[in-house]
Amino acid sequence: MCGICGFIERNKTEESACCAADELKAVPSKERILEMMMTSLIHRGPDQGNSWMSDNAALGFRRLSIIDIEGGMQPIINETKDKVLVFNGEIYNYKELRRELISAGHSFSSQGDSEVLLHGYEEWGEHLPEHLRGMFAFAVWDEKKQLLYAARDPFGIKPFYYSTRESCLIFASEIKGILSHPRYKKRLNTEALEQYLSFQYSALEETFFQGIFQLRPGHFLTYKNDDGVLELKRYFSPQLTPDEGEGQKAQSMQEWIEELDRVVSDSVKAHMTADVEVGSFLSGGVDSSLVAAEFTGGKTFTVGFGSGPSRYNEIPFATELADSLLLEHREKRISEKEFWNAVPEVLYHMDEPTGDSSAVALYFLSREASKQVKVVVSGEGADELFGGYCIYCEPNALHLYRKLPGILRKEIANLASLLPKIRGRSFLIRGSLPVEERFIGNANLFSAKERKRLLKCQTTALSPQEYLSKDYQASRALDEASRMQYIDLLHWLPGDILQKADRMSMAHSLELRVPYLDREVFETARHLPSKYKQKGQVSKYLFRKVAARHLPVASSERKKLGFPVPLGHFMTSETGSKAILRAFSSPAADKFFNREVLEELLEGRGCGRGNTNRKLWAVYSFLVWYEIFFPDGED
Repeated sequence: MCGICGFIERNKTEESACCAADELKAVPSKERILEMMMTSLIHRGPDQGNSWMSDNAALGFRRLSIIDIEGGMQPIINETKDKVLVFNGEIYNYKELRRELISAGHSFSSQGDSEVLLHGYEEWGEHLPEHLRGMFAFAVWDEKKQLLYAARDPFGIKPFYYSTRESCLIFASEIKGILSHPRYKKRLNTEALEQYLSFQYSALEETFFQGIFQLRPGHFLTYKNDDGVLELKRYFSPQLTPDEGEGQKAQSMQEWIEELDRVVSDSVKAHMTADVEVGSFLSGGVDSSLVAAEFTGGKTFTVGFGSGPSRYNEIPFATELADSLLLEHREKRISEKEFWNAVPEVLYHMDEPTGDSSAVALYFLSREASKQVKVVVSGEGADELFGGYCIYCEPNALHLYRKLPGILRKEIANLASLLPKIRGRSFLIRGSLPVEERFIGNANLFSAKERKRLLKCQTTALSPQEYLSKDYQASRALDEASRMQYIDLLHWLPGDILQKADRMSMAHSLELRVPYLDREVFETARHLPSKYKQKGQVSKYLFRKVAARHLPVASSERKKLGFPVPLGHFMTSETGSKAILRAFSSPAADKFFNREVLEELLEGRGCGRGNTNRKLWAVYSFLVWYEIFFPDGED
């Protein structure tokens, strides 16, 4: 696991050559610029740093040594000295690919996975990602062709950002790497802010910083330095094709259990590849529990809030499971003071605001694990692949209600909207809507109307439903729950789940691996029949059957919790109230938000208020983030 960065510049034009001498003197040297970019990423790779430069290109690398510790330094140059690679991630099938490439005539000078990418690009070109099993973001510079090729893994486990400025392409593993380049001038993207208020995370291809883009999962880009043409292409889409066949060729449930058990076990084994010790995150839930039961390491890590078993503290459940699996267990109870003190550090490492308060819990979990190991395995992705979120069971709950004529359901919904927020009101309203209108992802905060009322600045942002319309159109042949899964695989998974997993682990120089998000596991998961993903109100039905083979019943049947934070209590405590009121009284609050709506949010904080606490946290998170990255209010 590492941090990569670099920039590609076209030859100076006559116009730039005529710049005033004092302007030229004010621009740092190429070496100094790359050094600044690399320094901003040092937490991703504290072990070593190295760089490569030519007249037009500069590539930087910060290393966290995991595989081929003695010989895996980057950037890596090919034998003819015309291609250079920087790579962040792990390739789990690199030994098989290495043998294949050697058979094709390639020569290797190292034993790690990085050089496989360089020779793989020589052999397969743009089709290289289709051969890879792993998590990755990498860039190959072709000095002869003056071409940059960069790719990101299918699910977006590893990040890649880029920006084109003044005949220059800049890229980095994190946004702060690009911010270190003098060609980039910070400007806030208010459209990203508006979408964030609905989705809870940075949802757009263009980030919160104008002109800085994320390379989407399953995509690669090419940049031709001679003419500055940048092209994006997609090589993977997480299309679900549930096998709903009947008859003799249909697999039985037991056959599905056997197959899924096999591919998950194989993936966990592949993800143990390392020349250092590997630990495991462990909650009381089924996802991380199955990984912990399957992995060959010996150390597990858990965090929680408060004391005693509760929905905010899974430590007792995790401890009991670790004992039954004969695993060493480390735990950390996060105090309220620690929580609030960590928020600015969390948002600095996130690069963009997050409305997901569990990022703070993950920050502490990663910190505890990093004291013992360099690598951990974790359970991210199981819910998206196997139908684990409770909301995916909603179509089953609405089944009978939706047999009523649509006009009647609309009338019932209109009447229900006039009622106070009582039990069943949301059911009647949501049941009148098609899935495209009622589901935008696991976090659905402000509606398009609500966010327009909250924001002072007017943008051209699409409504969440308009923004997702093409993806819903692409999944129109699927059942409703599978369509919801597809939306989450495309947006929620990389935008929220994997974003915080990467940033919070790398904040502590910890490599986090996710065995469920493996191409072999996905090939099985994509074909799972709908009836085996949700059964009534039981989510992840077949996956739980697999887990029951390896875990106690209490673990395999536990309901989904995630990393819940007691926001209701924290926001109404003395410490929390001061933090919230300070942020809501800031110049940024007056600049971006209508005071009347902020006051309404403040009045609604606490327990039993629906998603008001999460809305309030999203606004608070943005305000704290803005103060960190725009301290002078200049955007």
